[in-house]
Amino acid sequence: MRHGERLKKAKERSLTAEVRVGGKLLALAFPQTYMNDSGVAVSSLVRRYGIDDLHRLVVVHDELDLPTARVKVKVGGGTAGNNGLKSVVAHLHTPDFVRVRIGIGKPPGRQSGTDHVLKRPGKAERAELEVAIVEAADAVEAILGEGVDAAMNRYNAS
Repeated sequence: MRHGERLKKAKERSLTAEVRVGGKLLALAFPQTYMNDSGVAVSSLVRRYGIDDLHRLVVVHDELDLPTARVKVKVGGGTAGNNGLKSVVAHLHTPDFVRVRIGIGKPPGRQSGTDHVLKRPGKAERAELEVAIVEAADAVEAILGEGVDAAMNRYNAS
């Protein structure tokens, strides 16, 4: 990871790490639940860290409605059929949290959305996604350091 931290198993059914970025605490978490139960881990982490303003919660996720490797930031909104987001919204009782969306593109031909999300990307697509993951991490740091509006202006411009 970019700050030298290591994710460790936490009781909130997640791998977590805490880092300081620009003097501010950033808690990182990777839920270890099934994707459809992500909200269980996220709601436990929200309680653990005392997050009372959900605009301080950033969920990074894949997005079928964006072209492959496109990164965008948004606050609130629907779930676009993403079962992980549905679970988070159900457990937090609101969709009003920040999202960093990483595009994985629409499924080709008649392939189902589920099959597309679960398939291993090809070599070229994997290289694009690796760059997008770095950009998504940059977006999270921009949200922390500059605020969500500045991050949206930067990452949603094109």
